[in-house]
This record gives sequence, structure tokens and C-alpha cells, in this order.
Amino acid sequence: MSNPMVTTYSLWSQFRNCRKGCDYRYLQGLVPISKDANLSFGALIHECLELWHRERDLAKVLDHIDRAYPNRVQDEEQKKNRHLATAMMTGYAACFAEEKFHVIALEKGFKGRIINPSTGVSSRSFTIAGKVDGIVHLEGEYFLLEHKTASQIDSGYLERLWTDFQIILYAWYVRETMGIPIAGIIYNILVKAKLQQGKGETEAEFEERKAELLAKSKTGKTSAQRKLPESDADFQTRLAVKYAEPGIFQREMLYISRDRYAVLQAELWELTQAFLEARRRGHFYQNTAFCFHFNRPCAYYPICSADNPANVIENHYQVTAPHEELKNTDDNSNELAF
Repeated sequence: MSNPMVTTYSLWSQFRNCRKGCDYRYLQGLVPISKDANLSFGALIHECLELWHRERDLAKVLDHIDRAYPNRVQDEEQKKNRHLATAMMTGYAACFAEEKFHVIALEKGFKGRIINPSTGVSSRSFTIAGKVDGIVHLEGEYFLLEHKTASQIDSGYLERLWTDFQIILYAWYVRETMGIPIAGIIYNILVKAKLQQGKGETEAEFEERKAELLAKSKTGKTSAQRKLPESDADFQTRLAVKYAEPGIFQREMLYISRDRYAVLQAELWELTQAFLEARRRGHFYQNTAFCFHFNRPCAYYPICSADNPANVIENHYQVTAPHEELKNTDDNSNELAF
């Protein structure tokens, strides 16, 4: 190869999980035309957290949310997500009005070499790039700040954090490319409240409920009134109470050992060799065990399961350049505020 292929954590993660999915996304450039609502919401919260930690101005954060959902009056999904994002960031700003750490950088990009750990020689086929949510300084040590949104936080969720291949990779390359000795990670976890705005009753629903109450009434009367839709203000009040509860925002700190860095380098190198072999043979196999990971179909399940995949691709996918996560990255390492 004349120029090494730029890779990211997302590429290697997809390759580990399903090589066929990696082929579709990073070699063929296919992405679904319809966006995953959960991923879009998570991306918005990341943007809001960057803005909050950069400027500490809640009004700007809330304005950013409003601009992200311009059709919220007509679109129920936009309305729901706008309510949730507004309550989440308002509660977050109140919970962390003051921080113990000092922010060094936000949305910081890196570019580095992939090294053969046995020889110390750089790969001629691949380089790696990425973007960290934040780098912070706390009590004399440097940490990566990693934002996550979660449906719930339980012991299983927290125990899985140490398996996070992405953050170990990022910590290693921040050390190697920026010279910052990362001691560990601060996971900044925000829970997505499951509250739903009350929709009230239709006239027919009310009449049906009223008839049931009258049938049970000994007097033949009822004081039942039609349930009206919950107002936006009332719903925000309920959400505010939820986002004031303990545990709705959680910080977990994990330290990284040198041994984990060694394992990372060895595993990353092995992945590059497996990728080269798959490309040489022209075969990226499917991992059907991953088709319904996280209890929802993989983005490429419609292609893999179709009798006419070419038709599915034409109607439901578009070609997009890889590594969209690297957009809007701060690549100026000289601006780090040590």
C-alpha cells in the first residue's frame, strides 16, 4: 500500500465483532439511511457535555438542544428527546456545578502508529486515529474523561467497564502521541430516565372508563373526569425530580496497569494481521452470534438476511466516508493547558 489505511477504534471493534460488518462499513462505506435514535441521542448528549465543560453556560447548552430538535412541536420523537435531553443536562449542571478536576482538553484528537510489539517496527499498512471526550487533571494525575449514557446503572454495568477496549486504546495513544501520562479513566455516566409524558385520554377512552366505573357504582353515579394530556411544564417538573435523585449521575474511576497496555498492543497488532489476511483472501466472514447484540439487529442484518441484498443496499443504505467520529476534532496538541 502506498499510503497506510487510517483506522479507528470503531473499525477494529467492528472487525472483532463481525468481519462482514466491518467490510460493509469501512471498505464499502455503507451506512443505513435511517439513523438509530439511540445513537443520535447519545451523540447530542456528548455535544452538550463538551459545551458544558468548555463554557459552563447552561443557557447555551439548552439552546443547542432546542436547535437539535427544530420540529419538536409536530414530531413526537423529537419532542420526547428534547424533553429528556433538557432535563438530563439541567440536572447534570446542578449536580456538577463545581468540579474537582481541571479540564486539560476536550474532544481531543490523536493520530499514531500501530507497532509490532515483538519488533518495535511500525505497520506499513495501518495507522490509527481517534478522539477522546476529555483529558482532566485531578490530584496530581491525568485521567481520560469518558462520557456514557445508560438505560440503567447496576453492578453488571459497572463491572463491565474494565473490559472497555476503546478507552485503554485511547489512554495508550494519548500517552504516546501527546506525552501525557494517563493514570486512568473517569467514567461520567448519565442515566436515561424512562418517564413518559402523559398523553391523557381520548373521548372514547374516557367514555369506556366512565361506563366501567358506573357499572361498579352502587349509586349509579361517578365523579370521574377525562384525563387531560400532561403539560410540558408538568412533565419537566417530574423529570427534574427524577434527575435530582442520587445515582442518576455517576462517576467511576478506574486505574490502568502497564500490563493492560501490553495486552492492548499485542491484540491490536494481531487484529491488523487478521485484517490483512481477510482482505488478501477477499473474505470477511459473518459472526451470526452478533446479529442481535444489545437486543436489536445489527445495522447490516437487513443485508445479510436478504434474498436480494443488492436491492436492500440500493433502497436502505448510502455510501459515506468512514470515521465520522473524527469530525470536529481538536487536533492542535500545542493548545493543551497543562
